[in-house]
Amino acid sequence: MSRFIEVLRIGLLTILVSLGLAASSLAADPIKLGFSMALTGGVAVNGKQCLLALQIWRDDVNAKGGLLGRPVDLVYYDDQSSPSNVPGIYTKLIDVDKVDLVVGPYATNMVAPAMPIIMQHNLVDVGIQALAVNTEFHYPRYFSILPSGQNPRLAFAEGFFEIAKQQNPKPKTVAIVSADAEFSKNAADGAREAIKNSDFQTVYDKTYPPQTQDFAPIVRAIQALNPDMVFAAAYPPDSIGLIRAVNEVGFTPKMFGGALIGLLATAPKAALGPAINGILIQETFMNAPSFNFPGLQALMTKYQAAAPAQGVDPLGYSYAPAAYSAAQILAAGVEGTKSLDPAKIADYIHGHAISTVIGEISFGADGEWAKSRVVYTQFQHVNGGNDIAQFKDTSKEPILWPAAFKTGDLIYPYAEAKK
Repeated sequence: MSRFIEVLRIGLLTILVSLGLAASSLAADPIKLGFSMALTGGVAVNGKQCLLALQIWRDDVNAKGGLLGRPVDLVYYDDQSSPSNVPGIYTKLIDVDKVDLVVGPYATNMVAPAMPIIMQHNLVDVGIQALAVNTEFHYPRYFSILPSGQNPRLAFAEGFFEIAKQQNPKPKTVAIVSADAEFSKNAADGAREAIKNSDFQTVYDKTYPPQTQDFAPIVRAIQALNPDMVFAAAYPPDSIGLIRAVNEVGFTPKMFGGALIGLLATAPKAALGPAINGILIQETFMNAPSFNFPGLQALMTKYQAAAPAQGVDPLGYSYAPAAYSAAQILAAGVEGTKSLDPAKIADYIHGHAISTVIGEISFGADGEWAKSRVVYTQFQHVNGGNDIAQFKDTSKEPILWPAAFKTGDLIYPYAEAKK
């Protein structure tokens, strides 16, 4: 009998050890975070920054033990800056790769087509730099990493027209030009809303195909109407095309600028050099003392050390903090609920102010920021020679609006800033 009991005891111990090892193995299974990212195509200059920031976040969180005691893996695919590629990628991530969480993608034009897939699967999403994509969906599990507040469309245009109201003599007429694409149309809608609350008169309001290469005819058509201001809404390739055409044609309205996303990355700014002097643009994050939040400098030190080898934007201030904070928001929901349950995570994010490298964020309706923090800047005294270092701070791009973040004054009119 004693021999039987000893064998039974050993057997039970073996089973318990096996179960323990299995449980330990299960606990160590990685949490998979899935997304698409623009790594080629028109907005890859920004998408590559986002990917590097997310990789840094993964390494940081894993160095601290992961999420829920499990390591984090990134599962991602290149969407080629093409909205049509996005639904298929997110379907694969969720149904085939069986990711636990999703984030992104980057950019309005890509987040919008991802939304229906994410909604069908009832997942939480934190969109990266996407303007007003949830205005139509009203999906309660979507959150935006874009500081555009409760009226996101207006936020990208408001500063431009508030600055215009302060000038003497005040400009009177305005032209609106935008790409026929999701982001640009949303920003142009914001301009129209801002104009409704003013005495400005619109003399031109047209869109152009996203594939447009030659912008000189568009600029000449606007120039013929002699508007005091031009508000443009464009992604990177067309931002550059518009600016080059304005300089080639010699068009100098009193104010020129708007939501020119191409000027948020370092390489296009440095390549254009003095051609961008006088242009006003909206910015979502600046390397300014008022934006120095806990954890930011540690992120940027890692990012800027890794950027040269990866061939990405060497400074990264516009996009790296946004992507990193998107992952921080999602992680806060996971750790705050000790769960991967989407409903619990969404409720937690809605109910808490969350600290990130871009500051403490609270979300309001439709997952937009409770308060806008979009700023307007102007390029001034920019040098040629592809000088990247001049964009490390706000010395060549002072913040003009709002007053709480102001670091400089407008050079007006536009022609004066180009001298």
